[in-house]
Amino acid sequence: MRERLKEILLRSKQIKVLVVGDLMLDRYIWGTVNRISPEAPIQILEFASENVAPGGAANVANNLKALECQVHLCGVVGDDENGRQLFHILKEKGIDSEGVMVDPSRPTTHKVRAIAHNQQILRIDREVQRSVSHEVLTKVTSYLMQRIPEVDGIICSDYKKGLMVDELLRTVIDSGHRHELRLALDPKGSDYSRYRGVDALTPNLQEIERASKIAIVGEEELDRAVECAVGLTESRAILVTRGKEGMTLYENGGSKTHIPADVREVYDVTGAGDTVISVFGLGLFCNADLVDAAWLANRAAGIAVGKLGTAAVSWEELARYVDEASLGFKEKIVNLDECKQALSQARSYGRRIVFTNGCFDLLHIGHIQFLQAAKRLGDVLVVGVNDDHSVRAVKGPRRPLTSEMERARVLAALECVDYVILFSEHTPERLIGELRPDLLVKGRDYGLEEVAGRKIVEGYGGRVELIPLFPGSSTSGIVQSIIEKYRDNP
Repeated sequence: MRERLKEILLRSKQIKVLVVGDLMLDRYIWGTVNRISPEAPIQILEFASENVAPGGAANVANNLKALECQVHLCGVVGDDENGRQLFHILKEKGIDSEGVMVDPSRPTTHKVRAIAHNQQILRIDREVQRSVSHEVLTKVTSYLMQRIPEVDGIICSDYKKGLMVDELLRTVIDSGHRHELRLALDPKGSDYSRYRGVDALTPNLQEIERASKIAIVGEEELDRAVECAVGLTESRAILVTRGKEGMTLYENGGSKTHIPADVREVYDVTGAGDTVISVFGLGLFCNADLVDAAWLANRAAGIAVGKLGTAAVSWEELARYVDEASLGFKEKIVNLDECKQALSQARSYGRRIVFTNGCFDLLHIGHIQFLQAAKRLGDVLVVGVNDDHSVRAVKGPRRPLTSEMERARVLAALECVDYVILFSEHTPERLIGELRPDLLVKGRDYGLEEVAGRKIVEGYGGRVELIPLFPGSSTSGIVQSIIEKYRDNP
């Protein structure tokens, strides 16, 4: 499977995708809650920061762009500041917005989420759900007729906000068929007959229950509900997303594949469905095996829910999963930007960051006990590893015995290690300054004055901790023992 998943990702850079659907602007207001209002029994959010992100079909386009596809977006915004902000975001991300029409008669769909201590405490929606005007629909249809012959696949994102009316759906589906294109759709509502002719659907449990009018209490009911949906849509595949239970892929013809959830800490499910339709649709357009496409979509969703807010999953994140998942060190080997982002998120949850560093050439019991002790001092353990060049500078021309990626991968396979980051300098001081750990940990073979980065950490209020070492364990000792044992009897 690994090679097949890699093929999907490699092909993604040549795929042109048309995304059509309801556009939204997601706004996040971040703050803290420490008191109740004296005016009413409500929480007071003390404002800290604010940011905006593309939502709905715009988030689908954003996910596809992050996967390095060529993306054309079609939808409707209002003639307002939120619409202008969305245009600006799309331009920044390199998403073609020629197909985004402005309708002065309606506001841009705008969702405001207030977040305190990393929990949503309030959501405010500004939207209208009436159908778009005939004039706007004509413009959208004209654009689609020009663009559809130029793309490799179509994704429809129906949020029931007024664009994906029956007339437009039929136009997109019929035109896609004429040009022999695959079409994936994220459905809403109870009438799935509207989607007849779509190749793939990605409903969640509640949506498939609503459409089939079958109360789903177990696998038997789910099977019957999907069978009903297949009958209504004639879809080639229905991928049902099931939250913590993962996903189940039903292929027209009776095949059923359950994919367990990629277990990780869930921070925010906002936009996870957009990620699923993006990645599953991409697999469909690459002519990939549908099971492979579903596995990749499942992993992408697992990454997405591990991020706060509406967030895209990058090509690099998925590529790293494909390369490393089977060996047990997926997503642990990171670059500086990825590490800083991960630690920022961890800090937002009040987690203590521990940093240590070394060459870790020929990992031995002393290393393992040291790393386990370091992890017990906090919540997230980051291990800085000297690259091959810096090991030679520190240890001499005959070291390292194993390459930098071998050393990084062995460390990443340890349960106690959360992130591994390579560095090329003689000391990790620059890395420490960038990551700003709460604790800097070294072995007691060092004195406090000898610990590289100590002044940096103590300067911003962090702490240095020295851990006792496992007696008699060292890479040099192991090497010398091997030499002595095999010198006369190789």
